Amino acid sequence: MYNIKTPIKKLLSEEKSGFTTTVMGWVKTFRNNQFIALNDGSTNENIQIVAELGSFNDDLLKKINTGACIKATGHVIPSQGKGQAIEIKAETIEILGECDAEVFPLQPKKHSLEFLREIAHLRFRTKTFASVFRVRNSLSFAIHKFFNERDFIYVHTPIITASDAEGAGEMFKVTTLPLDGSAVGDDGNINYKDDFFGRSTNLTVSGQLEGELAATAFGNIYTFGPTFRAENSNTTRHLAEFWMIEPEMAFYDLEDNMNLAEEFIKYIISYALQNNADDINFLSERLKEEEKSKPEADRSMPLLEKLKFVLENNFERISYTEAIEILKNSNYNKKKKFNYLINEWGVDLQSEHERYLVEKHFKKPVIIYNYPKDIKSFYMRVNDDGKTVAAMDILAPGIGEIVGGSQREERLDVLLERMNSMNIPVKELDWYLDTRRFGTCVHSGFGLGFERMVQFVTGMTNIRDVIPFPRYPKSASF
Repeated sequence: MYNIKTPIKKLLSEEKSGFTTTVMGWVKTFRNNQFIALNDGSTNENIQIVAELGSFNDDLLKKINTGACIKATGHVIPSQGKGQAIEIKAETIEILGECDAEVFPLQPKKHSLEFLREIAHLRFRTKTFASVFRVRNSLSFAIHKFFNERDFIYVHTPIITASDAEGAGEMFKVTTLPLDGSAVGDDGNINYKDDFFGRSTNLTVSGQLEGELAATAFGNIYTFGPTFRAENSNTTRHLAEFWMIEPEMAFYDLEDNMNLAEEFIKYIISYALQNNADDINFLSERLKEEEKSKPEADRSMPLLEKLKFVLENNFERISYTEAIEILKNSNYNKKKKFNYLINEWGVDLQSEHERYLVEKHFKKPVIIYNYPKDIKSFYMRVNDDGKTVAAMDILAPGIGEIVGGSQREERLDVLLERMNSMNIPVKELDWYLDTRRFGTCVHSGFGLGFERMVQFVTGMTNIRDVIPFPRYPKSASF
């Protein structure tokens, strides 16, 4: 059996000595032809392998370069050096994969995040990205754990779909038709009858509508999968391909929805803090160093403080109308410190407004509910005032909106009226309307962009740094 090895994380956490073990990993440094710093990805910490002078031939030692992959078997002994409790005195060393130190891009020095994005296929091997993606893994597991403990059904909604849940129109088209223009008819329209699905299809922007179908049978469901937006947004906040968590719950009103979303956010952050303390501490220190170069007024809240800020506070709940009054009367608005001034009810809130409410005014996470219906989607339940819908957004420090959701419109006549007024194609969504025709009920749901949450927990400032292989305009490498 080849894979008989001990994870370095296990060895370092137990700090036991006096036994023989085997480790496999990648060389970080090799000092004095004797001391190998080895890492296997289980932790950011390296274990020291001591290759006693005279015990190994020169040809082998010349191949122990930064980036090389080796297998080492030896005796675990108390370390003589500082900063480590144990080390391994090597008995055998095997080169599993050589690495030319002259051309290997990751030298033992600090690299900029911009440079590492250019070699995204190798950035997993750095401490920063190893920590980020271990945290991402824990958050992903915590999401499934949270819903599984509450008896939610996990539903896989389609990636290829004929519907546009958001009515946004910014979609990637899916087709097998030739791109030479031969599929365009005399009337200038594309003839989809010869296409693979026989109709126009695209990559999904949301699994919500399909999720509602399942919720009206199972009660509580959630989706967790990739979604796509063809927005030409070359920013630190947008991706063309990202992952979404979208629970849908029958018999939940807006308050139930807010309660679950707050509980959910606190649960997954708490799980990451408990299971990735070393990684988050490392990322917290990295962020502190990064923030030192900024003016004090522009510095963000320290990472650990920000996470505890969410866990230790009950989220403040205010209506959109209350939020507008607070913003309109704030010194930031009166002194024109906002880029987008608040002058009237009905405007969409910007990130700067959301962060002001969280970080300056309430000093705690905030849930805003009952938004103007004219700035929200067709499926959100119209309130009795006829002006607002039972929508809610959760705002977090440093990032603004992190969750968006609503009570869904369960009344067929009201939903039809909304769809017609917003030019949503009723005929194409007839299957969706059946949930209102056959046993309709009060139901709600919300969506959380997974990468936005990973950003929040890791403190990374660019969303391209929290997904392994980012997709954005003019970039689809790997």
